[in-house]
Amino acid sequence: MGATIIEKIVRRNTGIENAKAGDIVTVNVDRVMIHDIFIPFVKEKFEEMGFTKLWDPDKVVLIYDHLVPASQVDDTRHFRIGNEFVEKYGMKNIHRSDGICHQLMTEAGYVKPGNIVFGTDSHTTTYGCVGAFSSGVGYTEMASILGTGTMWIKVPETIKVTIDGKLPSDVMSKDIILKLIGDLGADGATYKALEFSGSTVENMTVASRMAMANMAIEAGAKCALFTPDEKTAEYCEMELTDAERSLVGDEDAVYCQEIHYRAEDFVRVLACPSQVDNIQPVSSWTGTEIDQVFIGSCTNGRLEDLERAAAVLKGKKVAPFVKLIVTPASRKIYREADANGTLQILAEAGAIITHPGCGLCCGRTGGILTDGERVVATNNRNFLGRMGTSKVEIFLASPETAARCAIEGKIN
Repeated sequence: MGATIIEKIVRRNTGIENAKAGDIVTVNVDRVMIHDIFIPFVKEKFEEMGFTKLWDPDKVVLIYDHLVPASQVDDTRHFRIGNEFVEKYGMKNIHRSDGICHQLMTEAGYVKPGNIVFGTDSHTTTYGCVGAFSSGVGYTEMASILGTGTMWIKVPETIKVTIDGKLPSDVMSKDIILKLIGDLGADGATYKALEFSGSTVENMTVASRMAMANMAIEAGAKCALFTPDEKTAEYCEMELTDAERSLVGDEDAVYCQEIHYRAEDFVRVLACPSQVDNIQPVSSWTGTEIDQVFIGSCTNGRLEDLERAAAVLKGKKVAPFVKLIVTPASRKIYREADANGTLQILAEAGAIITHPGCGLCCGRTGGILTDGERVVATNNRNFLGRMGTSKVEIFLASPETAARCAIEGKIN
């Protein structure tokens, strides 16, 4: 009997040759990520459990991204406690305002194909873009991992998603994952792995795969997985081993569901207020007036996203009375976008360009909206109150669509 990608990763990690979906296993954790929001609670639980040292300080990464710059008085408490934790337990992998955690974990080389990684954020599923099993956990589970280096999981069943063909020129991977979430529903992949394959996926950049893996959690998925290839190797700055290249779903693997798409059938879509699975074509909302556009976040703040927006905005201006906020996902991306002229194009169009971070996406700083306002955004959630008050309407879209809306001042 063949194996899915997640089954192969678990077997390789645990040494259990016949590990399969539904089995309860204990895995050896390759890396963990803690972000600034959770570090006070992780520290408290870690010490409450009686641990006095980290299982491996080099495998722990602490990232300040959600609360920078501080927007509330209590935010600085998180920084202070985080710094105390770092000093007390000898951590070395610390990022203070270097970018969004999910961008940094792969960009900085912390996650490699075949790794098992946990983080204190639901969008930890992002690292599946390089063929890693990655998933979010709470602070209690994280405290346990920090002390033991292990974690129990139930091996997920897998939904296989095959996409073949060439995408229309105005469609991005964000449109694909939104369409899939709409088809599955917000709970349609609960505690399942999403495994992506097909010629369309093979032709995608790692950045495009990241956007899809990032939003897998919005369908309830435990993880999302892409087979490592030469693009993965280049991105991770490594040579792939035979074991890593073999992380592909076998033809005779058992899947709980299989979904097939023709790339040519995709159109630009929106996740409409206020559910991520309320997916409708952009054309259904054409002409709807907006107040703000946001391009950024761990979903769509990468260089190719900024370049795609800049291509639309070049030589044009943001509509009067519309705010366009652009947030690169990391300092590295910020520098690259500056060096190749992308930021200049965006700035000349009227964009407000911010430091890398999570601010607006998680409703903290830099563009919070109020009652009756409407925003088109490239982030991953449009829940009530996510980017301001509960009476803000949030439409999720691709960078291409977001840029078009910024020019028109309307959904377009």
